Amino acid sequence: MATDWLLSQNERMKKQGIFNFTLPAWVVRLTDEAPDGTTTVRTINVCPSAGVCAKHCYALGSDSGFIRFPAARARHLRNLRMVLDTPLLWQERMATELRHPRYQPDPKKGKLGYIRIHDAGDFFDDSYTRTWLQIISGAPKELTFYAYTKEVSRFRRLVVPNQPTNFKFLYSLGGKEDHLIDRTKDRYADVFPTLAQLEGAGFSSQAASDILAVDGPPRVGMTVNRRRKGMTASFGDLQRQHEAEAAARRGRQQSKARASR
Repeated sequence: MATDWLLSQNERMKKQGIFNFTLPAWVVRLTDEAPDGTTTVRTINVCPSAGVCAKHCYALGSDSGFIRFPAARARHLRNLRMVLDTPLLWQERMATELRHPRYQPDPKKGKLGYIRIHDAGDFFDDSYTRTWLQIISGAPKELTFYAYTKEVSRFRRLVVPNQPTNFKFLYSLGGKEDHLIDRTKDRYADVFPTLAQLEGAGFSSQAASDILAVDGPPRVGMTVNRRRKGMTASFGDLQRQHEAEAAARRGRQQSKARASR
């Protein structure tokens, strides 16, 4: 097994014994060079259901390791290129890697057997989502996979009817499909400026362990790593405000259009 791992650990994940597969965040431009020297640029939206979260995304901030460390950025771009250009090779490599002893649970060594899918990026299309379901279903059953996602309608169609027993997920507020989340039944997460706001909204903080996303309380909250400029409310509240303002603008435009007839 080569040491060019597809799964990695940031400092926090390492402390918690969690491995992670990630993609670049939001809109990514990939430059491809052909043998004749010509270049083409592909624009890929890796977070198609992102809403207000894109403005405050930690993975896009100048203080983020995704931006500050070229090696990390290169690894995330490598992952995206594999997923897009050689999906079968990516699936085969992932299936093989997951059988390596480094991922097997060993509490004495702080290895818990948890794999988080994405700490940036999302399940951006149907094919990619189905491939993950195949990978998870074929993985060693000692491993537990989990994810936060804003792809609510895609998960309703593809994942919920075919959910592997070793895959857990939460919907994540701050996206274009927030309105599809059933807050009386679904487990979901939100991001808050402060711990006081998180607790005041009735959420449970995952600061002690991200594994709360697996089998924890129905509403899991997290605080931003650093206070984001202009972020005074949670992602969910900001998304509601954004949609209300957009609806008000449309109403004014429609009123003007009717008045001009």
